[in-house]
Amino acid sequence: MDPENRRPDPEALLARIREEERLAARGRLKVFFGASPGVGKTYAMLEAARARAREGVDVVVGVVETHGRPETAALLEGLPALPRRTLEYRGIALQEFDLDAALARRPGLLLVDELAHTNAPGSRHPKRWQDVEELLAAGISVYTTLNVQHLESLNDVVAQITRVTVRETLPDSVFDQADEIELADLSADDLLARLRQGKVYVPEQAAAAIERFFRKGNLIALRELTLRRAAERVDAQMRGYMREEGIRSLWPAGDRLLVCIGPNPDGARLVRAGKRMATGLKCEWRVVHVDRPGERVSPGDREALNANLQLAESLGAITAALSGERAAEAILAYAREHNVTKIVIGKPTHPRWRDKLFGSTLDQLVRGSGDVDVYAISGDVTERPRRRAAADRRSPASEYLRAGLIVAVATAVAALVHRVLSVPDLAMVYLLGVVLVASRYGRGPSLLAALISIGLFDFCFVPPAFTFAVSDVRYLLTFSVMLLVALVMSALTLRIRAQAETARARETATAALYAMSRDLAATRGQAELVAVTERHLAGTFAAQVQVLLPNEGGRVEIPVGALPAFPMDEKERSVAQWAFDHRQAAGVATDTLPAASAHYVPLEGSAGVVGVMGVRPADPRRFQDPALQHLLETFAAQAAGALERALLAERAQHDQVEAEAERLRTALLSSLSHDMRTPLGAITGAASSLLEDRGALSEAARRDLVQAILEESTRMNRLIGNLLDMIRVESGALQVQKEWQPLEEVVGVALIRLESRLKEHPVAVKLPPDLPLILMDGLLIEQVFVNLLENAVKYTPAGTPVEISAVAAEGAVVVDVADRGPGFPPGEEQRVFDKFYRIAGATSVSGVGLGLTICRGIVTAHGGRIWAENRRDGGAVFRFTLPLAGEPAAVPSEAEGS
Repeated sequence: MDPENRRPDPEALLARIREEERLAARGRLKVFFGASPGVGKTYAMLEAARARAREGVDVVVGVVETHGRPETAALLEGLPALPRRTLEYRGIALQEFDLDAALARRPGLLLVDELAHTNAPGSRHPKRWQDVEELLAAGISVYTTLNVQHLESLNDVVAQITRVTVRETLPDSVFDQADEIELADLSADDLLARLRQGKVYVPEQAAAAIERFFRKGNLIALRELTLRRAAERVDAQMRGYMREEGIRSLWPAGDRLLVCIGPNPDGARLVRAGKRMATGLKCEWRVVHVDRPGERVSPGDREALNANLQLAESLGAITAALSGERAAEAILAYAREHNVTKIVIGKPTHPRWRDKLFGSTLDQLVRGSGDVDVYAISGDVTERPRRRAAADRRSPASEYLRAGLIVAVATAVAALVHRVLSVPDLAMVYLLGVVLVASRYGRGPSLLAALISIGLFDFCFVPPAFTFAVSDVRYLLTFSVMLLVALVMSALTLRIRAQAETARARETATAALYAMSRDLAATRGQAELVAVTERHLAGTFAAQVQVLLPNEGGRVEIPVGALPAFPMDEKERSVAQWAFDHRQAAGVATDTLPAASAHYVPLEGSAGVVGVMGVRPADPRRFQDPALQHLLETFAAQAAGALERALLAERAQHDQVEAEAERLRTALLSSLSHDMRTPLGAITGAASSLLEDRGALSEAARRDLVQAILEESTRMNRLIGNLLDMIRVESGALQVQKEWQPLEEVVGVALIRLESRLKEHPVAVKLPPDLPLILMDGLLIEQVFVNLLENAVKYTPAGTPVEISAVAAEGAVVVDVADRGPGFPPGEEQRVFDKFYRIAGATSVSGVGLGLTICRGIVTAHGGRIWAENRRDGGAVFRFTLPLAGEPAAVPSEAEGS
């Protein structure tokens, strides 16, 4: 192979090295891809895994679904498997893949079936493909399976074909980033035969499946989608390999057509001819044009070019705008990058002398094309456009006037120094003036300056003076040099100006895009993201911008609380809705509903359309420029990504809240079923004994039974009271009736209420005599002491003391309730205040787990705070504060009252 073809670009080589470094620490992903269930994806995966195991690879089964197929289950024999993780959801025990066990095991190869599976609530990730991403990031290689209907980009197509909407999907980027794809293919007839034989589903399910999803037409269409998607993936891998290896020659694995057009109306003929060729070849086709620095294009030609590019896109082509000094080099570089096999260009119709003088693009394409075929067809008429462009490049009259003034100044300077300098040296003064004009103005002023300079130099200084006669023919060379310098310098000036304008436009667009992406990254919430998007696009495109988001019914509307950027009647809303439903731009500068007042672009994320952006430009003709439309699409993609992240964050938060609510509900029912069954059983047993007594029970026994009923009913009342208090705290309905009271009275009442329960725990109360009165709700603070003392009784051994103390410090009273129990496990000191929380190993302790949560709610309602600590010499202490605010009102004495 030609060494030049194998020499990679330095930048590409550096990017490749960085990518290899990133992938070195990452596991490899292989996807077994199929058209539908039953084609043999899992079977092929297990066969490949067993082959790797025979090679000495540590293969472990993470999760594989056999669906009752004995031949698939047989391949699992002998392969070590991770135990499933059990999750409870609405009273049902679900078996899920254990991600933590896989990360701890770290096998060489892990089998994870059904990549698009949705995990049960309570899992770390909502989707299994996210589990696989974490495994790959940890360096674990994965084999997995996937059906074509689970790809997000094909979801609508599959629903249209099968009339079945697939709910479990994954982003196409997950599939595209796979290191290897293996196709599990089976014809529709063979798959239907397997179904009827019961090798896919049980016979009852198979009959229903054949009538619905597994119709022969559906299977054929799904198979075609699968083969096309796999072919696209293989083609991307081939182009990636060619790019990495620096291979510039053509690998004609399939035809690809490239049509080259210029800024003229007749380019439409080339586009239509290219469409016919692509249809005949059944191949992908592209349409490009080259913007050459220094080449000005008239508004009419620009409009024609934009119209031709829009025509190409409407006919299914991929369009691109290239830039380069030489059109042929830019076209060939693009063709090699995209593995193009055929190039179509218009026949030149200009005079041949122009090709001899300036070079021929067609000739350069043919000579540099190598293995690429070049077709020259009718359609490129350039004389008329060039005349229009030339008319558009006329310099203003002021530039001609300034050119004349510069030449006049050069003449004056030459007149002052002509006695000192020779005549040829005076020509340099004029030449300097011509260079100055050519470097600042256009071609016309430069030529004018050169001609005037030649005339004045000849008339004033070339002998014989004051005539246009030339005595020495060598001065003719000087005149020619002055004219040539004017032409060359003016051409260079125009080119530099065009390059500067292009660079300035790109810099402006890049800066605007960076500023928007930076602000979007720092913004949270859909309303704020919409405001940032509208502000940036309005400034960049000099237009009114309105973002519309879908409601629950799928109808796009202005976000709640946002002001409309421009009036939107029912017609405008219908255009925006069409763009949202069809995922295509509509309105101004499109072929769809062009009578609308704005250009509507769908905001499409990786998982679907998240909204629509309406742009109402001051000059609607600006949006006929494909470059401007592509820039708008780039901004729209940035906004869509940000809105999608916000939407996913909201959904994740909602799912987390639902999962937490489900966990709390399960914990509550579990606690109630346990803690209410015990007193109810005791009450039932005592009451039945009393009813069945026929005089056999003594009076003391009867009294004990009645006492048991009273105690257990009191216990149930306390349990229900805690639940009601928790509801009041959570709903904000807790009413605090504050009065000035001494703390010792509240403590005393709490101790009296718990006298029977504290019999086996000596209580020491240490309250200073000078403790001030506290503004508090005595009943609620009494409940705090009751809950804290009950907690101490439950979790400490019999005979251990409980201490209650208080001290006034820094505007608050700090109260301690301490015990000599086992204390808290490290890091659990704050979690004990969570609802339904129980310390590990305390399952035998009765209670719902709400007492400490209620304490926190009551203390917080008083403006204080509560926390827990371990005591240095063993035990735990609960400490809370009550603020000291103001002074109690003075009570009038009897003398004052009389």
